Amino acid sequence: MKLDTSPEALAKELLGRPFAELDVEERAVLHRVSTGEVMGLDADERAAAKMTFGDRLSDKVAAIGGSWAFICSFAVVLLTWMVINSRVLEDFGLHPFDAYPYIFLNLMLSMLAALQAPIIMMSQNRQAQKDRVSARHDYEVNLRTTIELLRLHRKIDHVLARLGQLEGVGPADREHHE
Repeated sequence: MKLDTSPEALAKELLGRPFAELDVEERAVLHRVSTGEVMGLDADERAAAKMTFGDRLSDKVAAIGGSWAFICSFAVVLLTWMVINSRVLEDFGLHPFDAYPYIFLNLMLSMLAALQAPIIMMSQNRQAQKDRVSARHDYEVNLRTTIELLRLHRKIDHVLARLGQLEGVGPADREHHE
């Protein structure tokens, strides 16, 4: 007795639903299981393969802009700017080029924020997309594992049923069946 391993038969037997009622991911998993195909690239590999220069740049900007090293170094730059442009330097004959209230500094900070925020949001949106792909991948792996376990259970039941049939047969008859 040969077991039917077509996706349609597996859907009906293992999932209890017709193949036509399954969603795209479930159909793909059943097709892979029935053909013995191994899974392809994972979510990170697929995303990395499609990344453009702008994608890599925005990820790098987000990684740098969200680090303690950037925050600390930026604080040093701001403090240095304020010291250089303070009245303290007038004692040494230097004149501040952006005296308090630091209008030029405010302009630079506003421009930095206006450019950095959308770049970081692009990176976050791409990460959210990668997370969705990863979740679908995890679902597919879990479904495939469940289906494979159900298939193994079915095969073991089949073997046990055959052993049960052979137990009622005498030793001479057993050689005839094998």
